Amino acid sequence: MLVTYNSADLDCYDIKKSRLSEGTSNGSSAKRPRKGSQGPEEDADLDSAGSVNHSYRKAAASSSLLDRPSNVVRPETPPLDIEGVTQTLKEKNIMPSMLKFGFLGLGIMGSGIVKNLLNSGHSVIVWNRTPEKCKDFVKAGAEECLTPSDVVAAADIIFSCVADPKAAKEMVFGNCGVLLEITPNKGYVEMTGVDADTSHDIAEAIQAKGGRFLEAQIQGSKNQAEEGSLVILAAGDRSLFDECQTCFQAMGRNSFYFGDVGNASKMNLVLQLMAGVTMAGLAEGMALADRAGLQQKDVLEVLELTSLACPMMIEKSKAIIDGGFQTNLPLQHLQKDMKLSLMMGDSLEQPLPLTATANEVFKHAKRLGYGDHDASAVYIRARF
Repeated sequence: MLVTYNSADLDCYDIKKSRLSEGTSNGSSAKRPRKGSQGPEEDADLDSAGSVNHSYRKAAASSSLLDRPSNVVRPETPPLDIEGVTQTLKEKNIMPSMLKFGFLGLGIMGSGIVKNLLNSGHSVIVWNRTPEKCKDFVKAGAEECLTPSDVVAAADIIFSCVADPKAAKEMVFGNCGVLLEITPNKGYVEMTGVDADTSHDIAEAIQAKGGRFLEAQIQGSKNQAEEGSLVILAAGDRSLFDECQTCFQAMGRNSFYFGDVGNASKMNLVLQLMAGVTMAGLAEGMALADRAGLQQKDVLEVLELTSLACPMMIEKSKAIIDGGFQTNLPLQHLQKDMKLSLMMGDSLEQPLPLTATANEVFKHAKRLGYGDHDASAVYIRARF
């Protein structure tokens, strides 16, 4: 461990060294026991050579850092079975729309959504920043385009589901972006987790070219996206919402319409705020249980019988006990939403002290290298 010294430390060192030199030259011992000394461990300021020994002072402070495990290797994500139709989707008995749908972004959420669109009989045109991800979807019946603007030109309604507000804006305003081909007969649906201001910026640009805009925020994670059991929170053009109904049926269990653009983003951030604070509380509780010598599996067994039991608490508790943190909801995505909720709180002068504290814990876990792990990996920051 690297030990740093301030000027006071160095002055003290020089004085002690000077006194030791004087004592040695007079024939006295270089190491004199202090009054009340209990033994060598408590008289550890000076070593046999007369230099300052900080090892005992630093040991307690460093022990927690030394206990922290090196980065947990994220388990390999199982390949998506694109052509496998889930029981949830079969039970919906969807009559697909005859419109052509474009989809921009085949990430952790987009992949599961497109799978269900294809398996429910919809015509889908895909684009992804890394084209390799499109290959399996093309084999399953999708078409592929080279740029986002090409997708817009070929489709009637275009969905976008990318990483964050910056990526969402680049998709629309960037080189070969959506705006190049938007016309009055096109509809654009933003599914990326964004703030209300970003939704308004994109909506204004789309509408300025005669297009229709809908924000359709999604509640759920990778598993729900693949099952087709997401919850859709929409706002914007009502006719576009109605035309997307067969797609929303394939994607999720229910869809809600909240009126003006921005309302769906706000609703999503409120719910993500609650999820983040709850996740941080669960991590701290499990960390305390472990520190107190309790078995975490016993905590889970009791939790399942109480009013705390809910799918998220149970799923994330199991992830903490397993210790692999296989990605279902990426930690960095949840932290991004908490940051956006804090920005919304600032704009409304609404204090959010619990959210601010939880966000710092997630930020630290992200800095430790757990951004791509599941959100339950925040436990590493809470425990060590």
